[in-house]
Amino acid sequence: MWFPVPPSGYGGIELVVSLLADGLVARGHEVTLFASGGSRSTAHIVSPLASPPDPKLLGNPWFDAYHALEAYLYDGGFDVIHDHAGVVGPVVGAILSKCTGVPVVHTIHGPWTPETKMLYRTVARYVHLVAVSDAQAAMSGGIPHAGTVYNGIDLAAYPFRADKEPRLVYIGRSNPDKGPAEAIQIARGAGLPLTMILKRGELPEREYFAQAVEPLLGSDIELLENVSHERKVAELGRAAAFVFPIRWPEPFGLVMTEAMACGTPVVTTGWGAAPELVAEGITGFRRDTTDELIAAIARVGEIDAAACRARVEGRFSAEAMVAGYEALYERLA
Repeated sequence: MWFPVPPSGYGGIELVVSLLADGLVARGHEVTLFASGGSRSTAHIVSPLASPPDPKLLGNPWFDAYHALEAYLYDGGFDVIHDHAGVVGPVVGAILSKCTGVPVVHTIHGPWTPETKMLYRTVARYVHLVAVSDAQAAMSGGIPHAGTVYNGIDLAAYPFRADKEPRLVYIGRSNPDKGPAEAIQIARGAGLPLTMILKRGELPEREYFAQAVEPLLGSDIELLENVSHERKVAELGRAAAFVFPIRWPEPFGLVMTEAMACGTPVVTTGWGAAPELVAEGITGFRRDTTDELIAAIARVGEIDAAACRARVEGRFSAEAMVAGYEALYERLA
């Protein structure tokens, strides 16, 4: 309930939920979507909260608990309940599923930690967990999964562009794991200007920006925030490469598929799901060190823009995602 569905700006999970709900309706299913006020969908929308809470309160357990409880107490006669919420949702879902027998599916969008493993090991006895990548599932420590379904995007919303400009683009949070400071160093090392679309709304993000990113800014760095979808895909489409030097086990990385859909190769590390998303030498390059990433930038001209688009069409489209979840629902129900 923190961002509307679909999101007006930041909100990867909300984008996935929007495509899934609308895609299921298009396939003839009756869908109820529990989301914040201001959401839009062909599904029937129920909004326990009339408007999203202040983003500065992101993660507040009272809002999370209220939204989850209102959704699970709703008498909708559902065949399957699919939870994309945080920690409170699957806990309530486990109790409901144990008491009623209604199958509950929960997609894990975040990373595994000792704390999440402790909780999900119990939750998995009653809730069908879904991973967004095989890499994420492998890091669970043996916790049962109902399967892996890749996140999908609406290809119609990502115009393909074959001709590129000599510049790079970075999109991500102001967070050391996401590597925005390293992105600047890589662009400078490659001798190319960089456009950064940066999220720094939360206090830790603002603190990291002031400490590690802001001192590196210069005339060769264009900094953007809160851009429209149209501006984002325009920047992705014109760039010679999307540079994404993550330093953490990213469970999926939706922005990498967005870049490839625009025909733009991805230069990233081998962390998390990156090897499943980026085909080495075909849709981009995966390297470990900053120097290696700089060297990889010099090779992006070898990548065929059409091959980038084709990989997303085959594996990471909205249609592929909806079909994957539909098959899972049918099996469980």
